[in-house]
Amino acid sequence: MSIIKEAIGCARVGVPVVHEKMTMYPLYPLSDGGNTDPDYIILDEALASGRAHVAEISEAGSVPELKFVNESDRAVLLVDGEELIGAKQNRILNLTILVAARTETKIPVSCVEAGRWAARSAKFASSPRVHYSAGRAAKVAQVSASLSGTGRRHSDQMAIWDDIAEKMGRLGSTSPTSAMSEMFESHSGDVEQYVGAFKPIAGQVGAVFAIDGRIAGLDLFDFAATWNKLMPKLVRSYALDAVDLNAEAKSGKADSRSPEDFLAAVASLKPEQFDAIGEGQDLRLSGNVACGAALVAHGRVVHLNAFPSPASSKLG
Repeated sequence: MSIIKEAIGCARVGVPVVHEKMTMYPLYPLSDGGNTDPDYIILDEALASGRAHVAEISEAGSVPELKFVNESDRAVLLVDGEELIGAKQNRILNLTILVAARTETKIPVSCVEAGRWAARSAKFASSPRVHYSAGRAAKVAQVSASLSGTGRRHSDQMAIWDDIAEKMGRLGSTSPTSAMSEMFESHSGDVEQYVGAFKPIAGQVGAVFAIDGRIAGLDLFDFAATWNKLMPKLVRSYALDAVDLNAEAKSGKADSRSPEDFLAAVASLKPEQFDAIGEGQDLRLSGNVACGAALVAHGRVVHLNAFPSPASSKLG
């Protein structure tokens, strides 16, 4: 049995929570193991404390790479899709990474601000959001294809820019630098209503989200404390798709799959395994009905995210 299948098999689907177009199906561990404290800190904590920083890899910079310096005595968890703002242009993380204590490493990223290449700050700050879920679905498939084909963890940068531009057009958002952040900010009232409606539930370690009755994605962590800290960012990711003015028109026929069906589909995928950047193993999941990725370290799935395959999903 693969470790991903085992992790999903150990997750229990709870009572759904609904707000407007979005439904959250909370996930709980079958045992109370998720209630212990993580052996790492998250990106926001590391940057806020000054124990870590993110910068361009050089004065000239490089769009698909940044430098992460961890000066903490603990590992730092960076989550797929988290947005970093500042420096020469805003970026998102291409995958989940666990950076060991007192380690410096290059991290693969994608640009989400096509119209800027000018320094606003020497270092990056973290933002309160994650790349919107439909974009994450496309990116995870792109990174998996790149890793399998070339050994590099690259996205299709032009496709990401095009997708952001199309979504901005649908949402009526404008930005002089085509910054993804503007969509979240200009629709913050609607997005924050979702954040207020979906609160962490005791023992929760993740969730399957559905938009307009269609499965939108899955995020699952090893500790309830990690989910509690990252949940608002992740809710914003799914919420922006829920407020997409053209989402209903693009969604087509409702997806009849239950969250249990989707979890089973993800568990059935045979993972392709690579050495991770930082600690652990990077497992990539690809199939006709689902795609995703998991970071496995210290004998457990630290983070798993999965989405309906872009070919089978029209949202976004």
